[in-house]
Amino acid sequence: MTAPGSSSSLANLSSRSQWQAFAVCIAVAALTILDLSKVNVGLPSIEKSLGADSSALQVIVAGYALAFGLALVPAGRLGDLYSRKVMFVIGLSGFTVASALCALAPNIETLLVARILQGVAAGVQMPQVLGLVQQLFQGEARGRAFGLFGATIGVATAFGPTLGGLLIAVGGATDGWRLLFWMNVPLGIIALAFALRLLPRTQPHQPGARNLDLVGIVLLGIGVFAFMLPFVLTTGGPDDAPLRWLWLAASAAAIALFVLWERRYEAAGKSPAIQFALFRLGSYRNGLLLATAYFAAIPAVFLLTTLFLQQGLGYPPVFAGMVSIPFALTSAVSSLIGGRLVNRYGRSLVVLGLGIAFVGFVLLLVAAEVPPAEYSIWWMGGAMAVAGIGGGLVISPNQTLTLAEIPVTEGGVAGSMAQVGQRVGTAVGVAAASSLFFATLYREAPGADMVDTYHEGYRNGFLVTLALVLVALLIGLVDLRRRAKAAN
Repeated sequence: MTAPGSSSSLANLSSRSQWQAFAVCIAVAALTILDLSKVNVGLPSIEKSLGADSSALQVIVAGYALAFGLALVPAGRLGDLYSRKVMFVIGLSGFTVASALCALAPNIETLLVARILQGVAAGVQMPQVLGLVQQLFQGEARGRAFGLFGATIGVATAFGPTLGGLLIAVGGATDGWRLLFWMNVPLGIIALAFALRLLPRTQPHQPGARNLDLVGIVLLGIGVFAFMLPFVLTTGGPDDAPLRWLWLAASAAAIALFVLWERRYEAAGKSPAIQFALFRLGSYRNGLLLATAYFAAIPAVFLLTTLFLQQGLGYPPVFAGMVSIPFALTSAVSSLIGGRLVNRYGRSLVVLGLGIAFVGFVLLLVAAEVPPAEYSIWWMGGAMAVAGIGGGLVISPNQTLTLAEIPVTEGGVAGSMAQVGQRVGTAVGVAAASSLFFATLYREAPGADMVDTYHEGYRNGFLVTLALVLVALLIGLVDLRRRAKAAN
């Protein structure tokens, strides 16, 4: 049996084979993340085609993130215990089938169910990606790999709205949204063929019996679901039910029971769903919190910007999406650089990135507010370029630092918890920012200047995203101080 953290599992893999397997991983990760951003541009098309209301549109965005988050921990644990390759193939196959169901949906109810199934499948495959990267690389090679991973994810996130706009332009304003999902089908089939051929068949395992803590997984799932649900149901409209926040009390109760169960389970000599010892690692704990705050801000920024440009300033979807291209390009470059520098500069590199990203987002808000409407999009693109430089120095270096001390045998579940944090952050950030945006529109008096109203809504929602970036920056500074003390 391979010892935890051993590199012997790589003995039969050439460097070329490692990077080929990695290419499959990041390609599928990019396909998954694209669905978090490209579908935003398709919301007006879905509304027009299927008569969806604001609640349904919110579920399409945040419901995907909710289902994604719920599947991560059990899928990550199964991958660690048995086979990451098998779980990867299951998740990718499910994602491809669910995408086809979304594209064929005859009504909004069918689309919502298929979209949630798509999120579950995405949650099955993503922790396998992170576990495989941990398994395939060590040392500086791992930093370079996460640099490429971060660059790919950054490009996928930022190019998503542009790609979505192009597909809607090709397919038409009414049914163009279906192409957003059809695109996944051939790409998923191709990726599946490469995955079966190139992903490693073996992996290191912890010595001793392998047991799946079903009770712990269910309790954690209930806790995550109950926490995310009220945010998913928050639209900013007058029909939002105040009692939805009672779900947070249910979440707290479920998490408390989960902690008690896990401690009892571990005391009995069994392997729990989550190793709480991981959270005693400052690098992992702070990196997870930082990523949660940062990913609460970024999807909300892209959603607010595309809604503002499409609905407020009247830009076609393709142009509204193109404003994020500068972010994609600059973040890709800085992410590659960050992956090479992270082992030298550590957490200070992430703090620098957050500072630059904050400045870029402030410039983005100014660009939306100050210039005349016909020039705003150009200035917003320039601000996105600045924010992208910072963003690339955050994602991949933080991923490397977060998982640096995690044993290879725990790579999947550790990565899945980081992804849970990101998905929870996404649900909270999108709900908070978009609800303020829409609440501004709902309360505006009839006959008011709608351009001014959209400016106000964008500003109100955007202040939430700026606050979240500042929270991430504060966490980064705390971790930087912790590392400085540990070095003395």
